[in-house]
Amino acid sequence: MTAAMVVENISKRFEKVAAVSGISFNVSQGELFGFLGPNGAGKTTTINMLTGLARPDAGRIHIGGIDCTKTPRGAQHLIGVVPDESNLYPELSGFDNLCFCAALYGMGKTERQARARELLEMFDLTKAAGRKFGGYSKGMKRKLTIAAGIIHKPQILFLDEPTTGIDVVSARQLRQLIDDLHRDGTTIFLTTHYIEEAERLCDRIAFILSGRIVRVDTVANLLQPIQEKHIVQIACVNGQNGLQARLEQAFPGLEFSIPGKDLVRVEAGKPIPVGPLVRTLEDWGAEVSEARKIRPSLEEVFVKITGIGADAMRKEKEKMGGGQ
Repeated sequence: MTAAMVVENISKRFEKVAAVSGISFNVSQGELFGFLGPNGAGKTTTINMLTGLARPDAGRIHIGGIDCTKTPRGAQHLIGVVPDESNLYPELSGFDNLCFCAALYGMGKTERQARARELLEMFDLTKAAGRKFGGYSKGMKRKLTIAAGIIHKPQILFLDEPTTGIDVVSARQLRQLIDDLHRDGTTIFLTTHYIEEAERLCDRIAFILSGRIVRVDTVANLLQPIQEKHIVQIACVNGQNGLQARLEQAFPGLEFSIPGKDLVRVEAGKPIPVGPLVRTLEDWGAEVSEARKIRPSLEEVFVKITGIGADAMRKEKEKMGGGQ
């Protein structure tokens, strides 16, 4: 498959801090490529280098066959960029913002107005077309920012944390729009801290940690080792100290962990006997309020590869940008 993007050993330092350290990857035409990692891992720095906003200290970047190391903005006509913070004008209406962005790409008046109306309809913003952007809700602002990023029908779209800080309904709508763009053949480079979002949308995923890529693979290959795993999480209170060791002794074929206060996690390569587990805990004086099966997910892989809990990464991001 033809490569839309080839990244070879790029690095970027800010004074004594190595933000990105010699990372390499390819993105195929029409692929939805996920870029996952905690805050400070190097995701936004990487996007800035790929989109010409920052020059790498070393390495090479080719986009659409253009050497962007020599000509950082040489592929601007091929790409659309949606930053994690909106770059549109609050005093302009939604319609005027889109027309202004289209004009920057050299689109004529008739063409840009038609395209703006098309995107407002696509993103369910027609009724808000004449309102000032500054008065939009967070979800509406994200949708219009994405619309502005694709106003010129780019071959490659960069999405930096597109669903951060918006409500659940808007996030669901945006994920559907992203999926539709992907199905229509747009190459998409997506950074996100929502691991379930990446699992749902992406073809391949790169995990970045402390400026280095630690794994790149398809979602199917990443999930394959855990597909046969059985997981049960039990919520119980008044459990005794040393509960994990006692459970391991009582049920030698199972793996136990204590992921949080009043929680017991059980893993096995075969179905887990929930009834005996609950009865044993209750016999030991614990009050069991819930026992539920957990579907193995990409979150399991992320935690194993990075050592970082997905909840911790999500909460850290939401402190900075607001909750979803």
